[in-house]
Amino acid sequence: MSLRLAHTADLDPADLDAVHTLLHGAFGDDLTDADWEHGLGGVHALVHDEAGLAAHGSVVMRRARHRGAWLRVGYVEAVAVRADVRRRGLGGRVMAALERYVERAYDLGALGASDDGAQLYSARGWQCWPGRIGALSPDRGIVRLAEEEGCLFVRPGLAGVLDPAHELVFDWRDGDVL
Repeated sequence: MSLRLAHTADLDPADLDAVHTLLHGAFGDDLTDADWEHGLGGVHALVHDEAGLAAHGSVVMRRARHRGAWLRVGYVEAVAVRADVRRRGLGGRVMAALERYVERAYDLGALGASDDGAQLYSARGWQCWPGRIGALSPDRGIVRLAEEEGCLFVRPGLAGVLDPAHELVFDWRDGDVL
């Protein structure tokens, strides 16, 4: 199996179609057009085997305000493994490649996790954010994202400088904000 790292700009239409197909296989109708867009514009980790694309994940830049300062956030998106090769370490391989970018290029790593995904991220040392979460809405100012609390994971290297007594306020985006 081979691992390839590439920016969205370096992926050809066939690569993007393969990623989209993989994500649809993993998330079904829960994958919206906004979800698809959220995973674009950053660095992709793609694992291929003899059958094609086996695993994928991407890291994109976002902003989050904490304690009055805006942080550059490496936000992990679109992590999926093809059904026939799950539980073989491919998700961990994708995450290891993305974590390198997060640790070297950003102030903070973050991701929104499903219940299934939370196991992978916790096992890799990501920590569930215990504080409040908000987003800077285009028309209502800062809005609390209470339904997302308990689902946001942060990278531990920087989590130690974060204070859960102060909320994390993310930039706004269409669809699911986190």
